[in-house]
Amino acid sequence: MKILLYSFWRSSAAFRVRIALNLKDLGYEVIPVHLNKNGGEQMQAEYAQLNPTRLVPLLIDGKQSIHQSLAIIEYLEELHPAPPLLPSAPIDRAWARSIAMDIGADIHPISNLRVLRYLVKKLGVSIEDKDTWYQHWIALGLEGLEKQLSADPRVGKFAFGNQVGLIDIFLVPQIFNALSAKMDMKPYPTLMRIFNECMNLPAFINASWENQIDAEGLNPAIPPQE
Repeated sequence: MKILLYSFWRSSAAFRVRIALNLKDLGYEVIPVHLNKNGGEQMQAEYAQLNPTRLVPLLIDGKQSIHQSLAIIEYLEELHPAPPLLPSAPIDRAWARSIAMDIGADIHPISNLRVLRYLVKKLGVSIEDKDTWYQHWIALGLEGLEKQLSADPRVGKFAFGNQVGLIDIFLVPQIFNALSAKMDMKPYPTLMRIFNECMNLPAFINASWENQIDAEGLNPAIPPQE
């Protein structure tokens, strides 16, 4: 039975899962859930019955239903261990998870769509101040990532050596967001080098914004290698 992935083309969390599925070479069908139309399709009763959190992604594998991108990716990793998305040594696995969660738990949640919408529609924050909020938190997070990855000897062609993995899966969607917000990426040369390496791979290209069946715009221009 084909895997079903409830996804929105610009959702960072859904983007991560699409990358992981592609890297594992697993066939799947995307079921679009538009997060803006008609107040958000994720808020409709039909989807809320499937996922009470009313968020994407949601993966359905046969009778199994899993939400939260990290949980989905770890499920795929345990079920389909090759190619591996995590290092073999426990300390390196912990390190990879910690960097991924710097993105997934600290950067992304406070600048995602429902937070930004609440700032504007409920708290009356101006669009300009909303954009300032967005860029502040992303820049703060990217600064921390750059410091860590630029100094760690485990970093190679990708975030961990020369094998693409969990950190890269989390990093690329966050860079997409930063580029879309027209942020200055010059302070993050290590992150951008890894990003460009990833975006040479079909698994990342096929998971990217403009290649989704529900895409409504093009992805931000990928800066050339410098």
